[in-house]
Amino acid sequence: MYKKLIKGFIFDLDGTLVTSDLDFVKLKNEVGCPHDQDILAYIKHIDDPATKAAAQQLVEQMELEDALSCQWIPGAEAFIEQLRMKDVPMAIVTRNCRVATSLKIDNHNIPIKLVLTREDATCKPDPEALLFIAKQWGFAPSELAYVGDYLYDIQAANRAQMQAWSYKYQLPQQSESQIDLHFNCFTQLDIDQLNIQTL
Repeated sequence: MYKKLIKGFIFDLDGTLVTSDLDFVKLKNEVGCPHDQDILAYIKHIDDPATKAAAQQLVEQMELEDALSCQWIPGAEAFIEQLRMKDVPMAIVTRNCRVATSLKIDNHNIPIKLVLTREDATCKPDPEALLFIAKQWGFAPSELAYVGDYLYDIQAANRAQMQAWSYKYQLPQQSESQIDLHFNCFTQLDIDQLNIQTL
């Protein structure tokens, strides 16, 4: 049994709740971003307004195309429904743009209303969005689990002092980040074996 108390779940979107075929290598090549840099941070610091606008438009266009082809991650829909039936608070924090995020949520009837995109808060790995949700819910960050599939998700959870749940992602060797729970399929998560406290 997972013994840490959980009062709410926050989820990443792409690669965690829904599939994503975004080609970040191609994106970085097209905007001139070095492969070892974060593309959103790179675009943010482009000085020329026209170049920055073109890069932002390209990223958003590819995100919208990805939104039209994504599917539920196997097992995620059932897990979300179990949480919903128990009235467990849920939210989504994503680095996606708002329009693409809304498409993915609406097209798949994801029953989560509290959603923060990159237009709403500083992007992960910054913990701003996670801490905002914890404050809005009135819970200590340590009472919440953030579920994601990439290093930025784990780093954001660690920096917010939330429980870091990793879907399939393995930390690189010598990483200072910490994972509280690692799982490879949502069907591995038995809600009755989780220490969930509802209001």
